[in-house]
Amino acid sequence: MKRLLAALSALALAACTTTNPDVVQKYDAQRMSQIQDATVLAVRPVVIDGTQSGVGAVTGGVVGGISGSSVGGRREAAVVGVLMAVVGSVVGNAIERSATKEDAVELILQLRNGERRALVQAKGEELLRPGEAVILVTTAGKTRVMRAPPVAPSAKG
Repeated sequence: MKRLLAALSALALAACTTTNPDVVQKYDAQRMSQIQDATVLAVRPVVIDGTQSGVGAVTGGVVGGISGSSVGGRREAAVVGVLMAVVGSVVGNAIERSATKEDAVELILQLRNGERRALVQAKGEELLRPGEAVILVTTAGKTRVMRAPPVAPSAKG
């Protein structure tokens, strides 16, 4: 039973993902990214709602059903097992949603061509402020915002 619980817990944690700009997915390594210059116009804190993939509900239902089925005699075990499976599903779903919720920021950006864009990303190490120069790094359709590096003087020959 302990092995089953450990396996189900690992499965639930594997479903967790992040939008943190400081975390790069392994399939994005060694891919060329497009970069655009922009300026931060506004920053506001937001929360990225947690996922409800069903993994938490299934895990909670299985754990609840197994633990409830060991209560009392045969008839009581069946009733308690079903009730605990339902309660476990509800609790597991809530835990999954809470565990995958992220604090984030919504950034309002102005590109060099004058266009404005909004982008939501999880909070990273950099705290961006209005008026700051940033770059938008787009890789495989996903964009992250980071502080612009200093511009190196051009070499004239």
